[in-house]
Amino acid sequence: MRMSRYFLPVLKENPSEAQIVSHRLMLRAGLIKQSAAGIYSWLPMGFKILRKLENIVHEEQARAGHLAMLMPTIQSADLWHESGRYDAFGDEMLRLKDRGGREMLFTPTAEELITDIFRSHVSSYKDLPLTLYQIQWKFRDEVRPRFGVMRGREFLMKDGYNFDLTKEDALHSYNRHLVTYLRTYERMGLQAIPMRADSGAMGGDNTHEFLVLAETGESEVFYDSAVTDLSFGDREIDYGSVADCAAVMEEFTTKYARTDETHDETLFNAVPEERRRRARGIEVGQIFYFGTKYSEAMGATVQGPDGKSTAVHMGSHGIGVSRLLGAIIEASHDEKGIIWPEGVTPFHAGIVNLKQGDAEADAACDALYSALELLGLDPLYDDRKERAGGKFASMDLIGLPWRITVGPRGLKNGVVELTCRRTGDSEELPPEAAVQKLAQIYAGIA
Repeated sequence: MRMSRYFLPVLKENPSEAQIVSHRLMLRAGLIKQSAAGIYSWLPMGFKILRKLENIVHEEQARAGHLAMLMPTIQSADLWHESGRYDAFGDEMLRLKDRGGREMLFTPTAEELITDIFRSHVSSYKDLPLTLYQIQWKFRDEVRPRFGVMRGREFLMKDGYNFDLTKEDALHSYNRHLVTYLRTYERMGLQAIPMRADSGAMGGDNTHEFLVLAETGESEVFYDSAVTDLSFGDREIDYGSVADCAAVMEEFTTKYARTDETHDETLFNAVPEERRRRARGIEVGQIFYFGTKYSEAMGATVQGPDGKSTAVHMGSHGIGVSRLLGAIIEASHDEKGIIWPEGVTPFHAGIVNLKQGDAEADAACDALYSALELLGLDPLYDDRKERAGGKFASMDLIGLPWRITVGPRGLKNGVVELTCRRTGDSEELPPEAAVQKLAQIYAGIA
């Protein structure tokens, strides 16, 4: 993409309404524009990153054998009355009526709807286990929407639901989801720590939140610093293996890590003092096992091996896809702007032409652009007639991981400058070598 043809409305000044870094940088970098309190339009670059995050989630869900679907954003209230949650959910639910006076609601979550789909089409234990999920827009009418996409009213969420015959099977599904989430977050360049949490309105006994440590986090967390040494890495997991998934669960959840709602001072004090940490965290996902809470209330049963009708065991698993952009920026930025991890960057590299209109510089940039595209990479070429300082500032602000700088002086020596956004380190390379280095870097990105 050439910047002269792209819609990227960057701002030079910090927006007065932005209270935290991610909100400020998303507005300044032209990723979003506020439409109403807690509701945003996603501009081309923001939308592009959103789709990259969504694709990673889809790929990891597919790897685990989970099936994608799509449910409506507007639900009938009848199902919520049936489950008993219509009144219990509170004022965050946006309630409305259609022209026939029927009670409707804008989906805040979809346990009732998915349970109704299941009970309508599944009647035998032979069809289990089953995990269905969607990535869909949700709405919760927050009292005080703030912090941009971190605490918005409309948000893009992955919500998945497992149906199993027994508690043991459902707990394997729980463990399997924990594994998929660990891999998902690491691919996005995030360390998200699974922490024992409170189930809230969702119900159930088992739940873990995945939190990214950040000073601006809304949750107070307590943890053993040893959990930050854990990494999923490139290990191979058999998702059908109870033992494999349970081993990962044990490795990542036995060290003390809890949100403030479940914090236990006695257990925390048993952690060696030098490893005790108290910090803030940003929630980016949560998994639940809630047993037969919904299946019993809504008649979601199957015929078991003994011929008897039995309520299925269920769980749900959410990832805040849109809030992930904010979390990544909170965890990865500096005073100049965003620093995107390679796995989620909107463009793989930026090309800066220091002398637009110079025949040799223009030709070199065009050649680099074409060479990167031929290798399957997606460059952003700043071909604007803008001062070099302005071009560098824009590239730093939008945070592409790598920048190739092309100028007449370097070309006389047969080199361009390749710069790493994260470290600021630069090296001079022949154009072909710069392209090959970028190809090697991205070849290692899942």
